[in-house]
Amino acid sequence: MGPGRFRPGRGLLILAMPGLPFDSSLVGSDVRRAALTAVLALTAGVLAACGGSATPANLVSVSNGGCGVGWHLAGPGWHTFQIYNGAAEGGEVDLIDPANGAVYAEVNGLGPGTTSPMSLDVGSGSYAFRCLFDDYDPMTGPTVVVGGHTRGTPAILPITSNDLLAPASEYHAYVATGLNTLVSQADAVAADVRAGNLSAARSAWLPAHLTYERLGAAYDSFGNFDDEIDGRPDGLVGGVNSPQWTGFYRLEYGLWHGQGGPGLTSVADTLDHDIRALRTSWPSAEINLLDIGLRTHEILENALEFQLTGHDDYGSGSTLATTEANVQGTFELLTILHPLLAERYAGLPAVYTWLDRLQSLLNQNSRPNGRWIPVSGLSESSREQIDAACSQALQELAPIAAITEPRLT
Repeated sequence: MGPGRFRPGRGLLILAMPGLPFDSSLVGSDVRRAALTAVLALTAGVLAACGGSATPANLVSVSNGGCGVGWHLAGPGWHTFQIYNGAAEGGEVDLIDPANGAVYAEVNGLGPGTTSPMSLDVGSGSYAFRCLFDDYDPMTGPTVVVGGHTRGTPAILPITSNDLLAPASEYHAYVATGLNTLVSQADAVAADVRAGNLSAARSAWLPAHLTYERLGAAYDSFGNFDDEIDGRPDGLVGGVNSPQWTGFYRLEYGLWHGQGGPGLTSVADTLDHDIRALRTSWPSAEINLLDIGLRTHEILENALEFQLTGHDDYGSGSTLATTEANVQGTFELLTILHPLLAERYAGLPAVYTWLDRLQSLLNQNSRPNGRWIPVSGLSESSREQIDAACSQALQELAPIAAITEPRLT
């Protein structure tokens, strides 16, 4: 995956709705901010289409002494609340179902004396504001009941850090198994390079690289090892000729550009050493709980940016194979998270539908000899279909990052 990954941020959250178009120009930005901006844009469009007839915004005042006392709803439909923080502390405000704490919408990072909008499609049911201010216990305000049988924005049961401990532990074990396999594969590649058998080394290189690429949720936990093992020459002085460039891509470049001898042996041995050092350090590494859900989207986002464009092809023509490995890594995360997602994300079946389609399209370009058609060799139609399937899969995956973000309850 290499450098260039982003870090999650926080901001206004309206639980993402399936069916919004994915904008590939947002690759490299914060997935949650991008998805939520799209939701807000759709909300604004719906409200504007009402020709100014929408229900006027309700001012909801919150503080550490009271959470939304005195607010009301005229009835179901699109509503925009203006959430005003009258406290001296910053905080988070959720609109919840008071029966089970499920969250309809949320405003994060609401500073003292500031106002932030919260827009959603209010359906029939019970609603209450919950306030979480720094250094204060959570507070829940009065319940407001909206009658009738109208559907609105669904509430999603919050996920806590405790809920993610078991998935993180399971994924940690998955990575440990993968690293054991990777060490054996890297040993074989290095041995072939040392022996001067570069044809065998080229054949062994791809399976090793794909094993690493399937470990998609752990990269941040790898620390500097990720740059050393899977870094790109982007930004290095000298580019592909930089002595600081190491790892799988550096070895690929050498193997497919006629390099050999002591120089390439040093590259292969360094890669083998770094992978062994990573395996040694892994038992004490911790996986950021926030990454578990975020990576379900981010793995393929990076594949769309770097693999499906051919950016990360340094001679082997195997970026479609790498993308397919990324799909497998995404499936692994979804399997681990499935018990949490099944009851919270109605769009989960569409995630599997589009990942299956993407995987099928990718596999049509593999060859029996272990070679793959490079991106540059795809027909225009094939490339468009692959890009479209990946983009739609990303759209369906986008809400998972918000759903699985650990919350206070």
